[in-house]
Amino acid sequence: MERASKLIRGLGLPGGTISAEELACAAWPEAVGKKIADHTRAARMVRTRLVVEVEDCIWQRQLFALTPFVMRNLEKSLGAGLIEDLEFRIVPRRREPQRAQAAAPGLFSAADEAEGIADPVLRGIYRASRKRAQA
Repeated sequence: MERASKLIRGLGLPGGTISAEELACAAWPEAVGKKIADHTRAARMVRTRLVVEVEDCIWQRQLFALTPFVMRNLEKSLGAGLIEDLEFRIVPRRREPQRAQAAAPGLFSAADEAEGIADPVLRGIYRASRKRAQA
């Protein structure tokens, strides 16, 4: 079976259709597998070096040790010469957007808090103590 990158290159499309950077970034998850791809992201190409963003220094060290294997997989996918080196940069994960309740707790009723308690006995104790505090 022919690799997609080789097939696309052989189509003779105009020069700027798909860049080498786009091909390299698209091939990254296949080259490293799902588990590693979940913790990393191929960000960009600088000449023939693929810059990969990792979560922390542990991932950086582990991937640095796996560089020859990853390079071999990338060469199988993309062909020789497109990527000659890998650089792993630490970029912490972005925080998820805060929910409206957490951002503005005064806008919601206190009954919503009590409903979040699964145990009915503790829920009753919480409601009673809240009532005493508000009195």
